[in-house]
Amino acid sequence: MTSPPRSTRNSAHTPKPSAYAPTPTSKKPAPTLNIPEAMRERMLTAGALSGPNKIVVPPYVFSERGGKSMVSLMYLGSDVCGHQGIVHGGLLATLLDEGFARCCFPAMPNKVGVTANLNIDYRAPALVNNYFALRAETVRQEGRKAWVEGRIETLPEDGSEPVVLVEAKALFIEPKQAAVSDVPCSLEPFNGSVPPISSPGGGASGEC
Repeated sequence: MTSPPRSTRNSAHTPKPSAYAPTPTSKKPAPTLNIPEAMRERMLTAGALSGPNKIVVPPYVFSERGGKSMVSLMYLGSDVCGHQGIVHGGLLATLLDEGFARCCFPAMPNKVGVTANLNIDYRAPALVNNYFALRAETVRQEGRKAWVEGRIETLPEDGSEPVVLVEAKALFIEPKQAAVSDVPCSLEPFNGSVPPISSPGGGASGEC
């Protein structure tokens, strides 16, 4: 996996991940690295869309305990364009879908769900070869349902305000069979001998 360009990586403006944690008690893995490599290669964001000039390194994720909120920091390269020099809106939608799922699943009774609805408002172009922050918050949870709101924004430099690029709201529903399934869809690191049946997100995105 290739790191962001050296000129960016060594810049005084390179974001410091710890500054974006939602609370002091948050954990901060690069979750996709916990997925077996053979599975990762078949996944969309962790496989096909990862690598040089794409999703350059695994996003750095802070997840507040209990599924309350999450911040994911990422660097998107030059080969994920729709219009030249602008990150494809479909990729932003996919990142929101997976990020929102990662945020709310710990709040679910069986820690799993699928996307029932995802509404997106695009606010400004996301320029490639830049760092971005995805912020998500579980605003409501009732039984097998969780509602999540959030956004993708630029990362501030020199104290400037971030620019909101896209905002979204989503509803996730835990499948009725999740309580009895031996192999649930899961966002948590997998340590067993049987691989989980899919990656995060799902529903409309076909991940689960």
